[in-house]
Amino acid sequence: MSSKNWPVLLLLSVVSLPLLIMCGYAVIDAFSDTAPGSLVPTRFTLEHFRFLWEPVAEARGSIWVATANTFVFATTSALVVTMVSLTAGYALSRLNFPARGFFLAGLIVLHAFPTITLIIAIFLILQMLGLYDTLIGVIVVKTALELPLGIWIMKGFYDTVPWEIEMAGVQDGASRATVWWHLVLPQVRPGLMALILFSFLSGWSEYILPQVLAPGSDARVLSTYLSSLILDDTKADFNLFKAVGLFYAAPVVVIYLLFQKHLMNIYGGGTKG
Repeated sequence: MSSKNWPVLLLLSVVSLPLLIMCGYAVIDAFSDTAPGSLVPTRFTLEHFRFLWEPVAEARGSIWVATANTFVFATTSALVVTMVSLTAGYALSRLNFPARGFFLAGLIVLHAFPTITLIIAIFLILQMLGLYDTLIGVIVVKTALELPLGIWIMKGFYDTVPWEIEMAGVQDGASRATVWWHLVLPQVRPGLMALILFSFLSGWSEYILPQVLAPGSDARVLSTYLSSLILDDTKADFNLFKAVGLFYAAPVVVIYLLFQKHLMNIYGGGTKG
């Protein structure tokens, strides 16, 4: 590493140090007991991970139900967003149709619109459709809110594929669909992988939508399960909270470590309009 980079590395280390200390302290607390008013663990134990084999409270239910709901929620929304973005992004990149510029601007506005300002309208719509307090309802809302960003991302990757590749395929007698599948799609595969991972992690970490639109125990996800452990801080078991937090964060850490190059492609895709 060049000596010119050391000041930046030092600054990043200083900024990151408090976060690393807090994360390390949370890990230690999850596996230990600490006396009141002390920071030093008195004994190491696995008791705080009892939620893995028994419900910590009857009202909260099993964490495995919440885990399954979270996986279904994140996976389904990611797949739908990716499939729609693949085709819509291609159309916006390659087809010149009326109001195309207006549609592109609308995508940016929709993505920039704060979710919290729409929550009352979404709540009323789900109630009218009979989807309030259901996992399906939250999946539909999450998918709709993620689509503008997904479409814009895929359009950026399609923009980087030269027209000449498609024209060569068409001149050889292949249909537009065949050219897209065999020639264009392989070129945007990094963006496709990045979008799948990004959408999955966004769904996995979502809190506001499940909390407001699916507060019941049957549709509970890990984020709302975790928050329910400290609703009453006078009775909260913070060691248990940290243990559940580690369980919740573990898949995200593993996915990031395994696929960080794909996730970085989100910021490396083409952006020409």
